[in-house]
Amino acid sequence: MVKRCYYEVLGVAREADGEEIKRAYRKLAFQYHPDRNPDDPESEAKFKEASEAYDCLRDPDKRSRYDRFGHDGVNGNGGAGFNDVHDIFDSFSDIFGDLFGFGRGGSAGPRPQAGSDLRYNLTIPFRDAAKGSEVELKIPKDVTCPDCHGTGAEPGTSPETCQQCHGTG
Repeated sequence: MVKRCYYEVLGVAREADGEEIKRAYRKLAFQYHPDRNPDDPESEAKFKEASEAYDCLRDPDKRSRYDRFGHDGVNGNGGAGFNDVHDIFDSFSDIFGDLFGFGRGGSAGPRPQAGSDLRYNLTIPFRDAAKGSEVELKIPKDVTCPDCHGTGAEPGTSPETCQQCHGTG
């Protein structure tokens, strides 16, 4: 089966920003969601196609590779690797939580958190900007603890999974 252009799938222009891509995806996800279209293989296929397109275009790195190399630039087999609807839910629970009322937790266990970008808002006078003045910045960032390496366990011990929540929080 030939894959369609991800921008065409979502119905957005190549210049679309992240919010426009997200809105288009949410609209399609709502329209073709399997719960709204039970036993409709065509809707399920469109749902998977839209989810695959969104997975690629929401990530700046994947989107850049896709824009340069097409489907082969994103994944050697030309796709995001969704095998079934559950894979899609796992990947997009943040958006689906808004739409359908379920959150990031669930039966799949804890999910890794995406890293945050470093950002610093700086206000300077126009004259300084026009002159090209240099300003020294100290940007705070999180670093991994050298003792526990981010596990929270005492040195010489290993972390334990909570018996009550099994690590889901």
